[in-house]
Amino acid sequence: MVEFFKTIDGRITEINEFSEGCWVNMVHPSSDELAQIAKAAEVEEEFVRAALDPEESSRVDMEDEQLLMIVDIPMVEKSSVEDGGQLFSTIPMGIVVAKNAVITVCLEDSIILRSIAEGAVKGVHTALRTRFVFQILLRIAGRFLKNLRMIERDFTRIEKRLYDSLKNEELIQLLGLSKSLVYFSSSLKGNEVTMEKVLRGRVLKLYEDDRDILEDALIEVRQAIEMANIYSGILSGTMDAFASVISNNLNIVMKFLATITIVMSIPTMVSSFYGMNVDIHLESFPHAFIFIILLSAILSAVTFIWFRKIKWF
Repeated sequence: MVEFFKTIDGRITEINEFSEGCWVNMVHPSSDELAQIAKAAEVEEEFVRAALDPEESSRVDMEDEQLLMIVDIPMVEKSSVEDGGQLFSTIPMGIVVAKNAVITVCLEDSIILRSIAEGAVKGVHTALRTRFVFQILLRIAGRFLKNLRMIERDFTRIEKRLYDSLKNEELIQLLGLSKSLVYFSSSLKGNEVTMEKVLRGRVLKLYEDDRDILEDALIEVRQAIEMANIYSGILSGTMDAFASVISNNLNIVMKFLATITIVMSIPTMVSSFYGMNVDIHLESFPHAFIFIILLSAILSAVTFIWFRKIKWF
């Protein structure tokens, strides 16, 4: 899919074809679309194609006044858990700054670019290429922070259920969140390095207002890195602690079942003596059966009370 946008009368507007000073948004483009846009924007096709590799790392490259910036963006995925929990991952997005346009390339449609295309971001001018690129970077950093808060919210919700849980479901969900934090931390560090290279002014000419936008984006990226590290540490400690809680809860249940087994074995043991085909005491006593039942009940009650007294369960 290929879309063309341009700022007209202060508002970003979708147009039908490539034009000077436009923004080209490409989502999982075909080979023909890549070749067409590369020719129209006068850029290397490999520049446009680079971000379509899902394993591509964050980097910045410049060749013949053509700038390629690849940054990782956060994505939200629905997990398989019944309560509709979410998993998070990252994918690369390419930003190509050509002589007459800005091109973004990604394997999936992103809410980051979609919000810009729908006019939710104020002050966007596609003709001001450097500023527009930095505004995209600022939105990416903000989306990372928002998704980290979503992870913290999901973690709190799962933590409340863990106190009374004897199942592995909650721990599996926490493992998914921990995996998401690893993705975020790795991607954010790569984005930080890329933004720092751009901030030096060697790959793009920086104006004072544009520098402020990039510095704001870099501050948010560093804040997101710190948040990801903090949440990762808390999550790891919580998983270890609650794994012990679940194991302890299981031990309590097993102790209780062992106590019931021992208590119930006492009447069985007493009655087995009187089930033998031999002479035994009280065989001629008319109320022997009631006496034996009472004796078994008393012994069972004493045993149960003793287990409770020693805090066996």
